[in-house]
Amino acid sequence: MAKNRGDHKEEYSRSNSKKTRSTQPSEKHRKIIFFWILFGLVCCLILGFFYFSRIYKNARQATDTIYSPNNVKKKRNTSSLLKNGEPISILLMGTDTGALGRNFKGRTDTLILLTLNPNKNHMTLVSLPRDAKVAITNYESYYPSKLNSAYDYGGSATAVKTVQKYLNVPIDFYATINMGGLENMVNAVNGVDIKPTLSFSYGGYSFTKNKTVHMSGAEALAYVRMRHDDPQGDYGRQLRQRQVLTKIATNGSSLKNLLSEKFFKEISKQLKTDLSFNDIMLLALKYRTATHHMTSDHAQGDAQLINGVSFEAVPEDEKQRITDLLRSSLNIPKADTGNTLLNSDSTN
Repeated sequence: MAKNRGDHKEEYSRSNSKKTRSTQPSEKHRKIIFFWILFGLVCCLILGFFYFSRIYKNARQATDTIYSPNNVKKKRNTSSLLKNGEPISILLMGTDTGALGRNFKGRTDTLILLTLNPNKNHMTLVSLPRDAKVAITNYESYYPSKLNSAYDYGGSATAVKTVQKYLNVPIDFYATINMGGLENMVNAVNGVDIKPTLSFSYGGYSFTKNKTVHMSGAEALAYVRMRHDDPQGDYGRQLRQRQVLTKIATNGSSLKNLLSEKFFKEISKQLKTDLSFNDIMLLALKYRTATHHMTSDHAQGDAQLINGVSFEAVPEDEKQRITDLLRSSLNIPKADTGNTLLNSDSTN
C-alpha cells in the first residue's frame, strides 16, 4: 500500500509539473511576442518620423515663401530677444488685396500692434485707427496723411517706421495678412468659434450678440468686414478683426489644423513677414505661454475734417496711454509718446 501511495504521489507530481509547464509561454513563444512588440514600436517610430518630417518640410517651405525682409534697421537686437525669450512686438497689417473681389494693392484696413511677453504669460493687442492723422515717414510733404496709406506709399518698411515714430514703441517684426485670404485661412483651420460683439446682418449672414457661433471662412470674412452699421464704426470692426485673428492663432482645438499641409499652403499665399524659419521655431518653443492671457485695446481718436477729408485725430494723452501700455508689456522704461512730424527717426 505504501508503495502504491508513493507511485500515486510521483504520478501526481509529474502531472502537476506538466500542467505548470504547459501554462507558461515557451522560450520560442516569448521571442515571438517580443519581436512583434519591437516591430510595432519601430513602425510607430518610422510613421512618427515621416509625420513630423512632413510637418517640418511643409513648415519650412511655407516659411521660405512668406519670408520677406523689408530692410528696416531694427531698433533692438531681435535675435537676442528671441533666443532669451524676452518680450517682442509684431506689427500686424491687414491689406484689402483680394477682399470682396478686389485684386489691387491696397491700403492697410487693419493695423494691430501685438506684443508677446512669455515671462508674464501675456499677449497684448492694440488696434490703431486706419484714418489716424499722421505724417508718413519719408513722405512728410503729403501731411496730413492717413496711417493706413503708409503701406500704400512705401510698403511694410514705411508702415513700420511710421508706427514706431507715431507711438515711440520699437517694432521688432511685421506681418502683412491678406484680409481677402482670411476666408481661406479660417477654412484651413476648420472654422473658428466666435461670440459676436453685436447683432447685425452683412454679406448674406446674420449674427446675434453674445451667441457663440462656429464660423466658416466666408462667414468670418463678412463678420470682420462690416463697418458702417456698427455704432462704434471702424473701432467696432477693429475689435471683430482682433477676435478672428486671435482665434485662428490661439484656438487650442485647432492646433492640429495649424500643423496641417492645407494651412501651411494657405498662409504661404496670404502672409508676408520678416520672421525667418528659425525665428518662428523659437516663437513656437519659447512664446506659447504668452497666449494664455490677453489684453485687447485700441487707440481712440476724434473725427476731424480737413479740406473735406475725414481723419481720426488721436489726442496726445490717449496716445501716451497706448505708448505706456505697449512699453510696459515689453518690459521697457516709460517714455513720451511719439510725433511723426519730428525730423528724428529715433525710438527711445
